Amino acid sequence: MIRRRTKPRILPERLSVGAILQKVGKETGIEVNLEPQWKIAGQIVTKSGKMRYFRSMALDLNTQGAAALASDKDFAALFLRKMGYPVVEGEAFCAEDWAKEIGSDRDVRKAVRYAKKLKYPVIVKPNGASQGKGVFLVYNEKELRGALKAIFAYDRIALVQKQVIGRDYRIVVLDGKIISAYERIPLSVTGDGHSTIKTLLLKKQDLFKKQGRDTKIDLKDPRMKAKLAHQKIGLSYRPTPDERVTLLENANLSSGGDAVDVTSTLHPSWKKLAAQIAHDMNLRFTGIDVMVPNTLDVPPGDYRLLEVNDSPGLDHYAAIGPAQKKVVEDLYRAVLVAMAR
Repeated sequence: MIRRRTKPRILPERLSVGAILQKVGKETGIEVNLEPQWKIAGQIVTKSGKMRYFRSMALDLNTQGAAALASDKDFAALFLRKMGYPVVEGEAFCAEDWAKEIGSDRDVRKAVRYAKKLKYPVIVKPNGASQGKGVFLVYNEKELRGALKAIFAYDRIALVQKQVIGRDYRIVVLDGKIISAYERIPLSVTGDGHSTIKTLLLKKQDLFKKQGRDTKIDLKDPRMKAKLAHQKIGLSYRPTPDERVTLLENANLSSGGDAVDVTSTLHPSWKKLAAQIAHDMNLRFTGIDVMVPNTLDVPPGDYRLLEVNDSPGLDHYAAIGPAQKKVVEDLYRAVLVAMAR
């Protein structure tokens, strides 16, 4: 394990959480005061006069220690593995200056040797970032070094992990109850026989705007360029009718992924497992990400636990449709009541 100093976690700015909390606060009789300019931070005043606070998706619900541990992917995986959960095989490595400062030999050279041991391709990701930022699938040492350089520009620690293939799901838990479950599908486009990938992406961006999603598709994302290059195509490629082209490795909704709601078909065994993971990590409110070879309507089998999230964002999930928007509003209503206790 790597010793490190604690630094503030920079959360993405979301305008919807504050608005939803204020809306459900009026419905439940709980006072919610928003910071007036950006409306991303707020104060909750309970009927007894107790004060609670939130900023973006960081809610005054999980304990500070549990939330901090969950936001550190390396430490969280250590304890999850210790408790017997099947986490993804991987190790953490330092930026050169940080390795020297803390006296660690787990630098880029060690990362190169470890990736060779795992066998390419491998996943490389920042240890502290969220929403799929900086997740790379690399096929050789040159790409690995490039990914580490990009990550170390904003995070001092990176993870090198074995690639796991399957279907990516998130299960959201609040106080032991399953609030929602959905499959996360990486950013992709489906061909119509004449449009280029670039045109299809621009159409998808327009669709996001109509849905109310604030997702911005970055056509210059080097990960997208690399993904296409390994498929021997580019943005000018014209997919055949119904041909699906995947553009990013990570399936986060914030980076352009899509979601398919599976809450109603979630097997009871998955509900029990997700609630147990939340309990073991001391997280009242969490998003649990798993990779499975099939679907969640059957009991857990050969799955891998990808991450636990202390501040799961649900604004993109709400954009799926009216039913999901209601789920999110109901969720934050329950969160607000839980914080007001």
